[in-house]
Parts: sequence; structure tokens; C-alpha cells
Amino acid sequence: MPSIPRPLDPHDDGSAAEAVSAALAAYQAGTSGAAEVLNALSGARLLVPVVALLTESEVGEHGLRQEKESEMALPKLVGQDGREAVLAFTGTEAMVRWRPDARPIQATALQVCQAAVQERAAAVVVDVAGPVQFVIEGDVLAALAAVESGTVGELPGVTVARIEPAPERRRWFTKKRK
Repeated sequence: MPSIPRPLDPHDDGSAAEAVSAALAAYQAGTSGAAEVLNALSGARLLVPVVALLTESEVGEHGLRQEKESEMALPKLVGQDGREAVLAFTGTEAMVRWRPDARPIQATALQVCQAAVQERAAAVVVDVAGPVQFVIEGDVLAALAAVESGTVGELPGVTVARIEPAPERRRWFTKKRK
């Protein structure tokens, strides 16, 4: 039986992070680029929607069709060219704008990108219904997914530097003892 993931922040009120909202607004206004949005998203919580999917129904005693079984599903967006995208939202307000019956699952932007690659999706679409839509795709999607999975070194043309912990700092100045 699948388990329900623990929330990243149990006290999350569902609001979009101010830094992400500001970066998206600047992107829409043309005063900043995609790199600034990606920087803001890299440390932010996103909401991935899940929706109920009817798997079996029956006719009840009053002759009406009623739910017998349902499952929770991760919806994907399918473009006119057939490519699929995973949806993510900066906050509950943006998610409700898209689909009011969706339920949020907290995830980092890197986790969402990794899930998209695992699902063989071509993109992650952030806030598909606005206020500002942002798409992560191609090499950027692959790189962010690789960061989360720890496989950055397997990407073609990528050189990885390893950061070692800094040695203990020496004290250059000490207090004189009296």
C-alpha cells in the first residue's frame, strides 16, 4: 500500500514564497530572466497536485451511479505535440485557480524535476493557470533532476567539482588572560 509522504513543513499555510512571487512578477514584466526565477525556485517549496480518479462505480439503491472505488492520481498536462508535463504550483491559490478539487503535496523544485524526468515528462509547468506561468524543460530540467538524484556527473559536458568541508578555523587572535 502506498504511503502518504510527510510534509516538508507541517506549518505551511500554502502561500507562495515571496521571493518566488517577486521573481515571477519580474520575469513577466521583462525586468529579469529565467535564471532569476530558477534561483528563487531552487530553494522554494512547490505544491504538486493530486486528484481523485474514479476506478469503479456501481448503481445504488435509488438507481443513481455512485463511487465504489477511487485512487489518487498525479495529473499531467499533454501538449498538442503529445509531450507531457508535470504540474507544480507556487501556492494553493494558484492551484485552486487551475483545479479547485486538487489536493497539494509539498515538494522541492528539485524533487518535482526529478519526478518529471522519472515519469518521462518533457517539462515541469509551474502555475499553469497563472498568475505567471513558467516552464522548466530540456537541459535545465535534466540538470535539476540530476542534482536531486546525485547523478550530475553523468550528464554530458558537465564537470563536477567536489566541495570538501572546511577545516576547523584557527584563532588568529586570542584574549589575553590576566
